[in-house]
Amino acid sequence: MDYKIEKGDEVEIDVTIPWSDAGKEFDTMMDASIKNVSVKGFRKGAVPREIAEAQVDRVKLLSEVADKMLRGYYADILDKESLKTIGAPRVSITKLAEGNDIEIKLSVAILPEIVLPKKWKNEIKKINSEDKDVEIDITDDEVEQELKHVANSRAQHNEVERAAQDGDSVKVDFIVKQDGVVIENGTSKDHTLVLGKGVFIPGFEEKVIGMKKGEQKTFELEFPKEYHAEHLAGRKAEFDVTLNVVEERITPKIDDAFAASLGEQFKNLDDLKKSVKEGMTKERAKKGEEEVRTKYLDTLAQMIEIDLPQVILDDEMQRMVGEFEQQLSQSGMNFDQYLEKIGKKREDLEKEWAPQAKKRVVSALVLEQIADEEEINIDSKDIEQEMNKTLAMYKGVEDMEKNIDMEQLYEYTKGVMRNNEVFDRLEKL
Repeated sequence: MDYKIEKGDEVEIDVTIPWSDAGKEFDTMMDASIKNVSVKGFRKGAVPREIAEAQVDRVKLLSEVADKMLRGYYADILDKESLKTIGAPRVSITKLAEGNDIEIKLSVAILPEIVLPKKWKNEIKKINSEDKDVEIDITDDEVEQELKHVANSRAQHNEVERAAQDGDSVKVDFIVKQDGVVIENGTSKDHTLVLGKGVFIPGFEEKVIGMKKGEQKTFELEFPKEYHAEHLAGRKAEFDVTLNVVEERITPKIDDAFAASLGEQFKNLDDLKKSVKEGMTKERAKKGEEEVRTKYLDTLAQMIEIDLPQVILDDEMQRMVGEFEQQLSQSGMNFDQYLEKIGKKREDLEKEWAPQAKKRVVSALVLEQIADEEEINIDSKDIEQEMNKTLAMYKGVEDMEKNIDMEQLYEYTKGVMRNNEVFDRLEKL
């Protein structure tokens, strides 16, 4: 391997992978590929090599060779040059052809150096002294409220032939118009809601109460002045509503029988209450731990003065957007739909998130610096053991290989475990 490097806020690396190495890897990967080639008239694995090779996308295979070899070379370069980078490198393959050396250009942000003031441990000790006597006390009323929540989640829905009442679950079709024109996203079919929950705009559920199955009603309501869609906030609209289904919600009585229905481990209601209280105690303890860790990071970050390269902030912003998109996908919404719903542009949201992005980067740098100063290293066996917990969620080898980058998983797991060890030591100060 040959490379040239130019350092700045970002490191530019020109890597040359000799064909003498790439060619060997290409042949190895070709051998593996042709074993899976299927050609009519031949058994799988028994296809003549020249015919099998003709079925392989050689350009794609060569690209995979370059990607695989670059991973190893990149790690070697970082180690040799003692580079601490942040984020994944931007990769551009500038030369890729069989029989020729592969040429690749890399750009990656350098982790800025930070200096922790000498008093940082004293500040952590202050936080610990303030929080050490905090006791977790789950009251009987809180347990009862949680049990009611569980019971409500297991309510039975029985369709009834009567007017809708407060507490019923109903399905409605509706059309929302302004000045006789249907507003954007202003129609819905079989929309389910529980009357009395107050999840719709004020007045809507009250208008539905008293309606019967098949009944249609038209009424006017005003959107709240603080409504998320600015073009609707404070404006009146006409609602055409048809009630399709009325279901009576029957919530189970909270007693010994209810407890037993939740699992064999609950012999009676007292067992269930004990379990609920233990779960709430652990949850509150976890929340308290997270709050203390946030105090650590906030306090330490305020002690650091640093100018961060824009590329690092941009990378963190992209990471934040990606995380948010995953959260949205769980509710069946994408990022563009969310922006439309709140009446904002992507740039508006990124501007609002900019301080948080900087805080996240500085926090990561602080944790990295403390880990270095405290010489915290995680044993590879422990990392692999933790990785196996993640891998256990995948059904088979093919599923795992398709969805997981093992090197990235290793580094991610290592980082999480190292940060947790840092927090453990901070808690002991």
